[in-house]
Amino acid sequence: MGSVKTVVRVGIADLNIVKEPDTIRTSGLGSCVGVVLYDERRKVAGMVHVMLPDSSLGKGGPLNAAKFADTGIYALMERLKAEGVRPMALKAKIAGGSQMFQFGSSDTVRIGPRNVEAVKQELRRLSIPLVAEDTGGSSGRTIEFDPATGVLNVRTVNQGTKEI
Repeated sequence: MGSVKTVVRVGIADLNIVKEPDTIRTSGLGSCVGVVLYDERRKVAGMVHVMLPDSSLGKGGPLNAAKFADTGIYALMERLKAEGVRPMALKAKIAGGSQMFQFGSSDTVRIGPRNVEAVKQELRRLSIPLVAEDTGGSSGRTIEFDPATGVLNVRTVNQGTKEI
């Protein structure tokens, strides 16, 4: 039988980390972007569900780092470092960033693409290579990452599942 797998769930504007044999999943990725950082050798991964591109869009009050691309990816990297992962060993996979609304102000319409761009910019800043992505389009996604295999399973509404 082997060990029991647990699926660790990550909510919206949330982050968590997981070690094999467990997997990590988030759903409801519309204009949000799910970012997975993982260490292939150590079989450790983290996921952050980014809602907005930039923490300057925060409305005051205590900052939820996981909500924004510029703070969430860094916070996730720090969590992984606390588990003994070396930042140079990290790789990234991302999914989401759909254009969910065809109407509205240009800013709300563009939030998905802006999230994707902000995520990529932050990964570059932290020197974390982006090895795969499934972004854009106009459908929501659910993603699940398995640190044992390094595979990100992307289930897109009305389009089935793919592995990246």
